[in-house]
Amino acid sequence: MLAEITATIDGDPQPLPVLVDPEAQRYQPVTLTGHIGDGALFVLVSIKRQGAGWRVISPFTTDDGRTILLDRGFTPVAEKSAPRRSGPVTLTGNLHWPDDRNDSTPENDEAGNTWFARDIGPMAEALKTEPLLVVARDITPPDSGIAPLPVSTEGIPNDHLQYAVTWFSLAAVWLLMTGAWIWRRLQGKD
Repeated sequence: MLAEITATIDGDPQPLPVLVDPEAQRYQPVTLTGHIGDGALFVLVSIKRQGAGWRVISPFTTDDGRTILLDRGFTPVAEKSAPRRSGPVTLTGNLHWPDDRNDSTPENDEAGNTWFARDIGPMAEALKTEPLLVVARDITPPDSGIAPLPVSTEGIPNDHLQYAVTWFSLAAVWLLMTGAWIWRRLQGKD
């Protein structure tokens, strides 16, 4: 499964599809030209060896007039109010419908522009875009204050070995217990 996802992520970029199907096009690589709009939403994140910071989500208008959400990448906490580059760019990225929210995720502080999850619907409403997110892999020209955080399989759990060890261990315990029970029955120690 992870190999399939990696192959999809690393595939040849295509133009942005007109009709989008989240299940069929999850992680689809795309290439876009257009204009990064003014304004941004900030999602609080923590990156190994870098610490806390923000995912910068901006409106992006394609050359054919569609306005979507663009996850530009990571900027340190102290850079939240730094000026951001806007204007024409060419970018490569992946379509993504993140599942960042869980039971312990706080509610977003939309008034303070502090988001704790990439909630596509509310973000699209706030930036007046389509509810469609592209996570940038490469933006030309780059914004020196933002490091792209491309889609990867890093956050996807791969617990298959753990499951196999658990079930084979349970089978071994069952086999030993059954063997002990049969031995006791044969010895007449019922």
